[in-house]
Amino acid sequence: MHTLAAGLRLPTNGLDYAIMAIYFVVVLGIGFAARASVKTSLDFFLSGRSLPAWVTGLAFVAANLGATEILGMAATGAQYGVAVVHWYWIGAIPAMVFLGLVMMPFYYKSKVRSVPEFLLQRFDKSAHLLSSILFAFAAILIAGVNLYALSIVVEALLGWPQWVAIVVAGLFVLLYITIGGLSSAIYNEVLQFFVILAALIPLTILGLKKVGGWDGLTDSLEKSHGHSFLSAWDGTAIGQANPLGANWLTIILGLGFVLSFGYWTTNFAEVQRALSAKNLSAAQRTPLIAAFPKIFIVFLVMIPGLVAAVVAPKIGLSGSGLQYNDAIPLLMQDLLPNGVLGIAVTGLLAAFMAGMAANVSSFNTVFTTDIWARYVKKDKPDAYYLRFGRLITAVGVLASIGTAFIASSFSNIMGYLQTLFSFFNVPMFVVFIIGMFWKRASMKSGVWGLLAGTSAAMLNYFWIYKQGVISIPTDQGANFVSAIVGFVAGAVVMVVVTLFTAPKPEAELAGLVYGTKSPDMEEPPAEGDDAWYRKPALLGWGAIVLAALCYIPYSI
Repeated sequence: MHTLAAGLRLPTNGLDYAIMAIYFVVVLGIGFAARASVKTSLDFFLSGRSLPAWVTGLAFVAANLGATEILGMAATGAQYGVAVVHWYWIGAIPAMVFLGLVMMPFYYKSKVRSVPEFLLQRFDKSAHLLSSILFAFAAILIAGVNLYALSIVVEALLGWPQWVAIVVAGLFVLLYITIGGLSSAIYNEVLQFFVILAALIPLTILGLKKVGGWDGLTDSLEKSHGHSFLSAWDGTAIGQANPLGANWLTIILGLGFVLSFGYWTTNFAEVQRALSAKNLSAAQRTPLIAAFPKIFIVFLVMIPGLVAAVVAPKIGLSGSGLQYNDAIPLLMQDLLPNGVLGIAVTGLLAAFMAGMAANVSSFNTVFTTDIWARYVKKDKPDAYYLRFGRLITAVGVLASIGTAFIASSFSNIMGYLQTLFSFFNVPMFVVFIIGMFWKRASMKSGVWGLLAGTSAAMLNYFWIYKQGVISIPTDQGANFVSAIVGFVAGAVVMVVVTLFTAPKPEAELAGLVYGTKSPDMEEPPAEGDDAWYRKPALLGWGAIVLAALCYIPYSI
């Protein structure tokens, strides 16, 4: 995604800019309002663990509504058809439910401030330090993706130079996080969630109207692209060719298990929202509440992509002047009147800022609490770490601006992000899952599992795939394979290292391994949490069943 098509400049006017200006004023207002609640470092990094489940749940899903979700998934819909649903119903929902039902009790009861800190309690300092460095590095890379995506969209749609868009967006994210900490980021993400919906819903409805409704859309696509374009599983048998370059096994194992679970259960940019909840029940319900809008958001990005494939049948083909990434901007230009256009552009800005803010706020927490406070400046007053957290936020934003130029070297943002997830999140997930379910896993196995998983995933991608040692049809297919390779390598190394090194004393594993409990970590249920509609199991399995039912129309 180097640039959007040159002809996609939007006919914005004063009304549209006024809507955008109002949004930015409200964003800063939320930051200043949240400042009053920031008195300690816990307030700054985890909102004092005081937020209700509905707030953290919406923030959880909004934090994921970044570059990949809006432009990347619409592009995937235009290119691959309804196969985009795999990233939601297999590639998100099961992992979100697993996080809520299985992993959040470990995270929340241990009172950790970050995901790497859990590895310190379960393994040792070496695993903790390595995971902290890897996560901080990945967070800055991913924040840079959102900044870069925002800059090219704003340049194409509004005519602003890329550097202006980067500086303006970075400055606003820096201001409201520095002022109000995580509470500011989370409450702004709730606002951004509704702004994004206000942008995508009119675009989806008007797009369907333009092509004659759902029946008109499917009839046109069947004639131009064939029936498989409208089927999630057609052509995915092992040995069959399909545009996605993946079969059912790599989709289920690579995307549905390894990449998905690696992202949703260990990515601190997401888990941090749940850790800020007011109690364990609210923390568990955070990803489960988020799962329900996540199930249906796919339609708001897939349908515009499908519509773009009809109204611009040569989109993505050489010589057409349009890339798949142009799907959303193309429809915005053709369908939206002024006023609604301002809301849509604001929604895109909100999406990119939400993705960046989630990663910057998680970066400042990990760098301050896991690296600086534990290995550089120990036992300082709490006020010192609060000041340092604000300072490192500025450093994180500046670093994100730098990494935005790394993202510019990749032609597909979705592919680049999936590559990062296979390198960083998957190895961390294998260490977590083995550490949580196997008491014998030794202290030293954690750091070696991380090293092996990350190295194997990178080796597979840069040497085996990029050098053509093994032929894999697409970058996405290569990412699925890299994730599987990283997971298997990390698991094997952990088992081997465990056989030759000492386990952690069983008394120190209470509350950290499945089947164990720590009496001092138990928490009485809050009033109202025992209501049937708040039961985590009901919410979790309800989301799984609903996602499975959604597959039926696209599996025929």
